Formats: sequence, C-alpha cells, structure tokens
Amino acid sequence: MAKTITTRYDVAEHLRTPEEMAAYLEACFEEAHGDAAFIAKALGDIARAKGMSQVARDAGLSRESLYKALSGERSPGFDTILKVMRALGLKLHAEAVQPNVSTAQHQIGGAGPG
Repeated sequence: MAKTITTRYDVAEHLRTPEEMAAYLEACFEEAHGDAAFIAKALGDIARAKGMSQVARDAGLSRESLYKALSGERSPGFDTILKVMRALGLKLHAEAVQPNVSTAQHQIGGAGPG
C-alpha cells in the first residue's frame, strides 16, 4: 500500500490579493469571539503572505517584535494592531450590532411572547 504524505496547511500561501486578505481577516473577526490573540495570529498569517520584513518596516517595528506580537501566543497592544493593519493596507470598521429579540425585550421591560 502506498504511503500517504501530508504537508502542513499554511493559509499564508493562499492569501494572494488584498481582497483575499481582507476577507480572511473579516472571517477571523467573526470566529474570534473576543480572542485578541486569535486576531493577532490572523494578522501574522497575512503579514507572512505579504512578507514579514516589509510589513515590519512599514509598521515601524523590528522583524522580531512583529513575529512576537503576531505569534498568537500573546495579545499585542492596540497601537501595534493599528500599525500592522496600516502596513498591511487594511482598515478596521465599525458596524452596529442588532440586539437579539429576547435581550431587547428584557431591556425595555417586555415579558416576551406568551
């Protein structure tokens, strides 16, 4: 029987365009559930796709600092996140979240259906 050889999947190899990078980060925002280290790791994936040395230069950080900040093992400061986002050509945006019905009824004193 032939041996199956597998290789580790690296998302950075598949992030080729700014649109793909933005879509990947947007998906990670949805999946992170408040985990800043998860977002930092996603930014690290995008930075590797663009080239860590160039991103570090553009962000005004050392390459080593950038690797540490985006390793996913820690939560970098928000100023670092903003510098990296700018260096990657990405931006954050805010969107109003629609409250779910039960929360909205509770907040206005409603008892809910029934």
